[in-house]
Amino acid sequence: MSERVFTSAIWLGAGVVTAFFLWLLGDLVWQGAAHLSVSFLLSDTLDSGRSGGIAAILLSTLLILAVALLAAIPLGLMSAVWLTEYTRRDNAWGDAVRMSLDVLAGVPSIVFGLFGNAFFSVYLGLGFSIVSGGLTLACMILPIFIRTSEAGLSAVSDDWRRNAAALGMSRASVLWHVLLPTAAPAIAAGLMLGVGRATAETAALIFTSGYVDRMPTSLLDSGRALAVHIYDLSMNVTGGDQAAYASALVLIILIVFINTGAWALSERWLARKVTFS
Repeated sequence: MSERVFTSAIWLGAGVVTAFFLWLLGDLVWQGAAHLSVSFLLSDTLDSGRSGGIAAILLSTLLILAVALLAAIPLGLMSAVWLTEYTRRDNAWGDAVRMSLDVLAGVPSIVFGLFGNAFFSVYLGLGFSIVSGGLTLACMILPIFIRTSEAGLSAVSDDWRRNAAALGMSRASVLWHVLLPTAAPAIAAGLMLGVGRATAETAALIFTSGYVDRMPTSLLDSGRALAVHIYDLSMNVTGGDQAAYASALVLIILIVFINTGAWALSERWLARKVTFS
């Protein structure tokens, strides 16, 4: 009886989460699909977003995400590898780094925005720019990405490492051909969690990438991200609700594409792993 109740509770929880997601997605499609078109994606923003499209805003969002991922992925993987392969489990410095990452993962986005403004925009002289916004998002992605990647690498059995060493493989070869491909699903999951949080950010980007809705010509130009645009249409622009819904729908589609791509790459990487007998 208790087993049946427990199973029913699990299915109920999963059903509630799924129903909430479908309700949210259905509301976005119902309100925003009619406003969504090719012209909306490729035309400039007019009348504070009430008319026109989101071409400049979509490009700015993609550039900000590209900067964030280019900065976060190599640094995050190197940090996860260091924590897993080059520090002992009881190392005080490693434990301090892990605790710091856990604290940073829970820091409000507004704090990251203020830090990004003070360090990237002012101290480094990057101003309100796509680079400042991307690097700030990278700081937000890193704690989740590092800890998830570390967990994936730690879950790989030590037998894999010993078998590789017995075959004469170098440490770098074991890492590249065995450990990282095996931990690819966890790495992809950490990347998706980090990107999902970063893509929906508003406070951090208002202070770093800026508020301007014109087409960027370089990474040092200011650029308005989709999340900031949705916030502005919803809160500050009378009559911008339909455009806000359509922009939110585009943002959801963008996140789905990024997540699908991350899973596809992880599966392809996992297929390359070396099998030891």
